[in-house]
Parts: sequence; structure tokens; C-alpha cells
Amino acid sequence: MWAIFGLASALFLGIYDIFKKQSLNHNAVMPVLFFSTIASSLIFIPLLIISRTSPDLLLNSGFFVPRLTPGEHLHVLLKSVIVVASWVLSFFALKHLPITIVTPIRATGPLWTLVGALLIFHERLNGFQWLGILITLVFFYIFSTAGKLEGIHFKTNKWIFFIVGATILGAASGLYDKYIMTRIDRIAVQAWFSFYQVLVLLPFVLLNERIRKRKNIRFEWRWTIPFIGVFLVIADFLYFYALSNEDALISVISALRRGSVLVTFLVGGFLFKEQNLKKKGLYLLGILTGIVLLTLGTLLN
Repeated sequence: MWAIFGLASALFLGIYDIFKKQSLNHNAVMPVLFFSTIASSLIFIPLLIISRTSPDLLLNSGFFVPRLTPGEHLHVLLKSVIVVASWVLSFFALKHLPITIVTPIRATGPLWTLVGALLIFHERLNGFQWLGILITLVFFYIFSTAGKLEGIHFKTNKWIFFIVGATILGAASGLYDKYIMTRIDRIAVQAWFSFYQVLVLLPFVLLNERIRKRKNIRFEWRWTIPFIGVFLVIADFLYFYALSNEDALISVISALRRGSVLVTFLVGGFLFKEQNLKKKGLYLLGILTGIVLLTLGTLLN
């Protein structure tokens, strides 16, 4: 059952990425990121208020927000810092790169999750996992040649480093999620995370506003911006529900969640009329084949 919720999360995450790209095209990055996080935090304010004033209304509904200890708040705050850092990098990268370049790079997330699991838990790889890593890296390298056709050189383009950094931080967040989901209520994590992300972002947004106005970078309000936050909340709700299952495997859920790239690539590629879709699509399938082998290897361990 947790795998089904992982797949459902991937669907909403794919739509979330499309709303991001639509909002960021020819638009200032930090205001888009900030207002989208505001939208997601507004969803949890009523739940938190009702949980404190009339707890019986939500107690058995799955939406009750329990109180957290100071230590638990620190755990959620740390998660917020990691995720916000990943978001800032990915939002800037998505603004300056084609969505069909960004999504295959994001698809390598499970590879970095596995590397993190190896370093932290000292696991040993089996044949399927080694093969999955090899295929993923080979197709990732070949994929860089598709970028050159559009004038994007992976070794020198700073936005490529931004999206790779965002992907690695996202993998770190996934490992940390599995750790805290077994210790802290999932709704409490999601609710307080939505509040802390605004607090973490605020000083950077204020600093960026000065730079934005000095460089005359225009911000345009678009109704796709709040939908970024709304669809992320839905995707994360399903993701946290899957992770809260004791039998859930983070490496498998991470791979299923990266299935969102298919939605983003197919819909976003045609929506934004991007180039070389067939060639990049073939390379993306190669990367996903490697991720499937990684996942299969994890299940066989």
C-alpha cells in the first residue's frame, strides 16, 4: 500500500514542477518561491488552530496536529533548512534551464540516496545495484551531450551545478525524512515544516529584494504560484504517509517519487515547446532503467 501512495505522490510532484516552470519563466525567483511557501503554510493554519481549540474534531481524522517537544521542533527546523536550500538551488536552475534538462538530472536522486545510505548505514551493493549505478551514470554522461546541442555545457554551466546540488540535498532530505518519520508524527512534521520554511526563507527574500530592485529584475504575480504550494502539500502528504509505514523502504519510495519526471518531461516538454525531446526522452529512459535496477537490487537485499 505504501508503494501506491509513493506513486500518487509522484503524480502530484510532476504537476508541481510544471507549475514551478510556468511561474518562473521570465520572472523573479525568490518572490515566486516565497509566495508559494506562504500558500502551503496557509493550508495548515486551520488544522493547527482546530487541533489546539477543538482537538476532538480532528483526533481520528488523520489531520490532527499533535504538540512537539523542543527537540522535535529542532529536527523539523533542520529538515526545513535542508529543503529550503535545495529549493533555492532548484528554482534558480529551473528558471535558467529547459525543464527537459532539469528533470533527468532530478531523476538521479535515488542514486544519491543510495550513496548516502551506503555511507551512513554501511550497506553492501549487490550486482543489480552496481549495474543500476553504472547505467545511471553512463546515461547521465550521454545526456550531457544533448545539453550541448542547446548550448548548455555541463562542466561550465553554473545552473547545472545548481540542479545537481539541489538533487543531492533532496537525497539528503529523503534520508533524514526516513529517520524522523519513525520518531515524529507525520502531520506534525508537515505542518511545522510549512511554517519553518517561511521563517528560513524570509531573511534571504528580504536580502534578495534589494538585489532584485537594484538589478531591475521584474516580479509578476501569476495564479500558478499558489498552486506550487498546494500541489507540493498534497505530494508531501502522500509521501509522508508512505514513509510512516514501518515496512517502507526509502530507496524504493525515492525511486517511485522520481517517477514524477515522466509527467514533468512529457507534459512540460510539449507545453513549453522545448527542443530535442525524442533524444532527451531516450536518455531519460536510460537513467530511469538504472534507477529501476537500483530499486530491484534494494528489494533483493
